[in-house]
Amino acid sequence: MKHRILALVLAGMLTAAATACGSTNGKTSKNADAKPTVAYKDMQVGETATDLKADLKILTNRTDLVDSDFQDYISEFNAMYPNITITYEGITDYDTDATTRMSSGDWGDICCIPSTVDKSELSNYFEKIGDYSDFKDTYEFADKQMFNNEVYGIPTMGNVSGVVYNKAVFEKAGITELPTDPETFLADLKLIQDKTDAIPLYTNYAAGWTLTAWDAYISGGATGDADFKNNKLVHSKDPFAKHDDMTGPFAVYDTLYEAVKQGLTEEDPTTTDWEGCKAQINEGNIGCMVLGSWAVPQMQAGGPNADDIAYMPFPISVDGEQYASASADYCYGVNVNSTSEEKTAAMLYIKWLTESSGFAKTQGGIPIVKGDAYPDSLESFQNITLVTDNPAPAGEEDLFGKINNDSEISLDSDPTHVASIIEAAIGGNQTMEEIADEWNAAWTSAQEKNGVTPE
Repeated sequence: MKHRILALVLAGMLTAAATACGSTNGKTSKNADAKPTVAYKDMQVGETATDLKADLKILTNRTDLVDSDFQDYISEFNAMYPNITITYEGITDYDTDATTRMSSGDWGDICCIPSTVDKSELSNYFEKIGDYSDFKDTYEFADKQMFNNEVYGIPTMGNVSGVVYNKAVFEKAGITELPTDPETFLADLKLIQDKTDAIPLYTNYAAGWTLTAWDAYISGGATGDADFKNNKLVHSKDPFAKHDDMTGPFAVYDTLYEAVKQGLTEEDPTTTDWEGCKAQINEGNIGCMVLGSWAVPQMQAGGPNADDIAYMPFPISVDGEQYASASADYCYGVNVNSTSEEKTAAMLYIKWLTESSGFAKTQGGIPIVKGDAYPDSLESFQNITLVTDNPAPAGEEDLFGKINNDSEISLDSDPTHVASIIEAAIGGNQTMEEIADEWNAAWTSAQEKNGVTPE
């Protein structure tokens, strides 16, 4: 609950900052009327405004890259734009701290748009980058930070939702085929427990933020339906109820519940170590972890056994077919109160990062430019149908966010609900069915509060 209260406080701070006089980001609000000198869609990086002078500050969630890869990107970009100075600041608890920074007025020119910003509020903080029609045929996930068909954020990359695993551990356990359903997956975890010294499934409970990864699997990956999250989930009656075919949200969360209940995870979840787990899985002390595709390069870099780290689809099948959710990671947003020169420089840098830097591929993600090659780590997904959530219909852009917040389940943002599954499985005080009943009741109440009659 304390996470939920904090989220409400931060949301209120953002609203207050948007309506307050004066500065919202350390820059005077009069710059909100300033426009980039060239439209994003017309920019030719390396040719457009090469004599431009500007100082850019960027907030990022990728603290691990601030002093390494990002410095290389700056050098490459400065070869074309020597008068644009770029400084990165990494933030660990990104959504919380970035939201506070936005409300206090000190953040910079480019940031990864926090999940706390409602779609209807995007224009209060971020410069419009273009119309959806400018991007829909060339960029993946261009609708992630869009309102009224106006795009305010460009995705850093796309993520595929699956499971990071150690191939050597799986082979040692005698697993010859990747699991395609929860029952087989749990049986494979038991084989790892019985035949190796590795922890079968590492929850990363103590880190907190890592637990929200489980929410990414409940839509397209568990249903095969691109309309599930933004169109059906908000209107459905009891969306967390158990299905006989073990598909849908319940099947995802129950997989975690059963793994913990059966003792197939670490002995004491409170002792998990996010940074330490990278070396552990690389060295074969962990069998697998449920994380987005962005985690693969980090696990490969955790030790000498990069070739042992692989990525597989989450083990759910719908009518005999496997699907995987594909979605945008954080999106780059440009401060609406930056100057015209800063906005131009910011968009040029974002366009270079998106189209030329190779960031997505090196980070194990889906490139944003349609048609670009996928990284080798997604080889297991070649015969899997990737499902990208369709956008909400006009007038309902904020409906999921409102119901999600009012229910206090807080999918995709607060790890408390996933942590409660682990705690219940350990304590034995609740079944997954009882947890799902509570969530359904809270979801129904939130639907009714927002004028939705569950169907």
